[in-house]
Amino acid sequence: MDIKKNASFCVDHRKFGEGLYISRIDGDVTTYDMRTRRPNGGVYMDNVTMHTFEHMFSTYIRNTELEVLYFGPMGCQTGFYLLIRNADNVRVLAEIKECCKKIIGHKGEVFGASEKECGNYRSLELDTAKREAQAFLEILNKGKNDFKYFQED
Repeated sequence: MDIKKNASFCVDHRKFGEGLYISRIDGDVTTYDMRTRRPNGGVYMDNVTMHTFEHMFSTYIRNTELEVLYFGPMGCQTGFYLLIRNADNVRVLAEIKECCKKIIGHKGEVFGASEKECGNYRSLELDTAKREAQAFLEILNKGKNDFKYFQED
């Protein structure tokens, strides 16, 4: 039996860094890789940061006009997956930046930070999400944002 590799395994992770990339398009669904860390760079997200950013960003992005199908962390701890139906890249980028700004300016509790709402509600810390949002916003603001991975030669 031939097993086809995931599309993301076919990209040379040594040739790109932080940024926003399109990893695949399946019909009308676009998968964005929000790389907040350089792959295999030695600096990875800790669970509290990943978990809290997920709570905050997923809430804010789902309160936009985008057709969000999924948002969640990468197992390699270098970023997040964002799946959008009928995506317009320019609009998605603008909404991601706006969501990061909202996290940075957020006052109050972390969204979903109760035993009733979350399976590990004690593992949430707003300041970690704010730092992650600030760092990723800086990456997006200085990057070229062409959404393309560097492909193997």
